[in-house]
Amino acid sequence: MKELTKEQAIIITGFTGFSAGSFALFLEDLEKRLEYPVFTHQLGDANFMDKVKELYREDFVKLCYKGS
Repeated sequence: MKELTKEQAIIITGFTGFSAGSFALFLEDLEKRLEYPVFTHQLGDANFMDKVKELYREDFVKLCYKGS
């Protein structure tokens, strides 16, 4: 099995909320998507995490297996 790319790990982390790679890289990407700084305590807020999930939804769906 191949290792995830950095981008794949960030997307999986953003959509699922489970760390699949470097937290620092995820946080950096999240801040770019939101266009404002994020404090780690915000990640414990369910409403905020729903917003994060939506930011990553399209990219996550693109990662999903589409073969037969």
